[in-house]
Amino acid sequence: MKIGIIGSGMIGETSARLFVKAGHEVAISNSRGPESLKDLVRELGPKARAMSVEDAAAFGEVVLVAVPLKAYDSLPRAQLSGKIVIDAMNYYPQRDGQLDFKGGASTEFVAQHLPGARVVKALNTMYFKPLGEEGKPGAPLEDRWVLFVAGDDAAAKQTVSGLIEQIGFTPVDTGTLATGGKRQQPGTALYNRLMRPSEAREALSTL
Repeated sequence: MKIGIIGSGMIGETSARLFVKAGHEVAISNSRGPESLKDLVRELGPKARAMSVEDAAAFGEVVLVAVPLKAYDSLPRAQLSGKIVIDAMNYYPQRDGQLDFKGGASTEFVAQHLPGARVVKALNTMYFKPLGEEGKPGAPLEDRWVLFVAGDDAAAKQTVSGLIEQIGFTPVDTGTLATGGKRQQPGTALYNRLMRPSEAREALSTL
């Protein structure tokens, strides 16, 4: 599969490594331009390339967005229309300033900005170190750590869940962008906690 990545910070770079290791073609981008990513793509090997943000969005069948949420309006709407977009962004007011989600989840806010995109909230609840180090592709699903998934498009969620399994984690569905998106936000019971599937299902049952 061709995967575009917008953002080369901790989650973007870690995800690029995981997707390449799983056999996917990856195009990674950032606001500084492809030249700033030369060393990274050289290290990642022939399945990785550096592109502009717009080109990475056009390249990917699935596109991971992992930039500070305050930069949401820099995402290329035209190139992301029709694409499965993994929203890995989190809202931190001290970094992002005051954004008004009008009572909704931050990922609903992102989805409204990207008309036509098939937005799935995922890869946002785990710190980058365990994300990069704790995946176990060969292990039974019940013995892996969980990555949570929310979305309104069942087929898109299935595709993202498949990618999560390939990189060594177990996907657990938290619901729609509205309900699940809120459950996955910073400060919730699901955020930044390593859980096995049984623990995750128990935690969800109490929300």
